[in-house]
Amino acid sequence: MGEQPLFSMKAHVFQIDPDTKRNWIPASKHAVTVSFFYDAGRSVYRIISVGGTKAIINSTITPNMTFTKTSQKFGQWADSRANTVYGLGFATEQQLQQFSEQFKDFKEAARLVRDKSQEKFELLSPGLNISAPQALSMDRQSPPLLGVNGSSEDKLFRSKSADMEQSMEKEQMRKMLSEGSICERNSEAELFSLRDSNAKLVAALQDANSSIEHWKTQLAEYQEETDRLREQVADLEAQSGVSASTETGNEELTQSVAEMEALIKAKDEEIKTLRGKKPDFGELEKEREEAIQRMQDLEVKNSELEKRVQAVESDLASSQDARNRAEIAMQKVIETLDVKIFDLSDLRQNLAKLLDN
Repeated sequence: MGEQPLFSMKAHVFQIDPDTKRNWIPASKHAVTVSFFYDAGRSVYRIISVGGTKAIINSTITPNMTFTKTSQKFGQWADSRANTVYGLGFATEQQLQQFSEQFKDFKEAARLVRDKSQEKFELLSPGLNISAPQALSMDRQSPPLLGVNGSSEDKLFRSKSADMEQSMEKEQMRKMLSEGSICERNSEAELFSLRDSNAKLVAALQDANSSIEHWKTQLAEYQEETDRLREQVADLEAQSGVSASTETGNEELTQSVAEMEALIKAKDEEIKTLRGKKPDFGELEKEREEAIQRMQDLEVKNSELEKRVQAVESDLASSQDARNRAEIAMQKVIETLDVKIFDLSDLRQNLAKLLDN
């Protein structure tokens, strides 16, 4: 049975740059259809988008995935299997919210499918005593303690408390790293938008400059034509002074002069109109400088965020090393106590023999 579409929506598709892992690369020139599918053969949910004859998104939804809204109209999620991060830009904030809710619903459905398949596997293999992966990982992290200096329940409680504190510290570190990563991605999206605006401003300035050159050429042509018409009027006036023999000729000459003057007046109006069309390039240049300044500020902010992320990663590594050292020391203490208990047991046996004698 083939896959059936469950939900579809138009969006601009982006992918993270695989080299820098920082910049967004447009995967489509225009908005394309992004759809949720259910593969009945594999019992998985997928997100698929096709641009032309090429699949630009083919992502299998897992319960661990998270769709993050980084701005009012932009969201993203990471696909570890495809080793990439997908970004979607929507036309409205409502479309982004609707897609986010659908993503959560299908992620929950994927979790239910996974849990149901695990239950079937456990029912088919009751004698193998196979535990769930989470239970196995908990058993490996927290081995049973020996009954030394107190009951095993007290030591198990202390061990679980220590593990809980370490888990809380790790969760705080992960949260700080996640917040830094989200802020960095927001800054990258804003930087991408500013670069696009800067390119548009440069193109507008180039078009305006070419239009000015065209208008200057037209203005020079109109001025040359005006001068030529004025010379013709002067020649006609000179000719009218020499050959003004009949009244009919004078009337024709007067009419020609009036037509020439009307044409000259119309050309002057066109020249004034063209001069008034010259745009204000000072405002465009000012906007371009402001965009460049914002880009520089964002680059400084990105560098600061990178330093913070590196510091948090270093703290996390230090915390892990300290925990390993504490576990080694605890193991040594337990071994020492075991030896002392063994010696105490021998001492009790010898004492009992002496009392019997």
